[in-house]
Amino acid sequence: MTRGNLKQKKRIGADVYVLAVLLLVSFSLLLFSTRSFVINIKDTGLSVFSGIRGAIHAVSSVVSRTLLSINELAVLKREYNELLARLERYEQLERSAAEIRAENYRLREQLEFSEDLLYRHIPAEISGYDPDNIFSAFVINKGKMHGIENNMPVIAFQNGMQALAGKVIQTAQMESLVMPLYDQRCFVSARLASERYEGIVEGQGRPGLPLLLRSLTKKARDSIKTGDIIVTSGMGGVYPAGITLGRISGILFQEYETSIELELESAIDFSRLEYVFVIEKKPQQ
Repeated sequence: MTRGNLKQKKRIGADVYVLAVLLLVSFSLLLFSTRSFVINIKDTGLSVFSGIRGAIHAVSSVVSRTLLSINELAVLKREYNELLARLERYEQLERSAAEIRAENYRLREQLEFSEDLLYRHIPAEISGYDPDNIFSAFVINKGKMHGIENNMPVIAFQNGMQALAGKVIQTAQMESLVMPLYDQRCFVSARLASERYEGIVEGQGRPGLPLLLRSLTKKARDSIKTGDIIVTSGMGGVYPAGITLGRISGILFQEYETSIELELESAIDFSRLEYVFVIEKKPQQ
């Protein structure tokens, strides 16, 4: 191939390249100059931005609802706690009212019993128990300045019955110590209320254990039965006669023994004893 032919081919190729570029530019100008292209671009942009705006709105709605729900839950929890606290206060008030009614009933019952007592008496309330634990004793809130002295009998009123609770063994100005009937050191002269047989009642150291009536003659064997009432006999001068001690709950008897021993259920439930009366040994005029 000659040099002239080569130059001619290069020129033709350059001309074709220039023509293609011109055609592309012309087509582009024509396309951009049309209204439909502009509208399509606007529509496309609007669609894209509408989608973005919709997504943002949806996300913001979800976040807003979530925050609103959290706030509502917090409000509901606070209101729930307030209602619980109010309910607890109401329950406390109801319990207090019930306790006051029960206390008024017990006081009214004790007052009626006090009015019927034949002995000069000093009402007292149990305020504690023996701090030195020497006796199984309890403390009452009345003392010397109220007229209480050692060895004064102490009675109580329960279940419609007057019964012996113990005796005063120590006094202070404002308080006194009472030895209960169930103490092992407490001895009371007693007898059967109906048959008049006599013996000595003593405790076993704990309120849950029965009292014991000892030294009862064997002659009483055929006259006694479970449920019979045992009262103070008045012997010894410590306790007035006729005060209830308890009921027979068991009969202990051996042929070789010279006396009968009885188990008694105390007339007083010491586990719920609150009020007592300290009495003088002689009936009041």
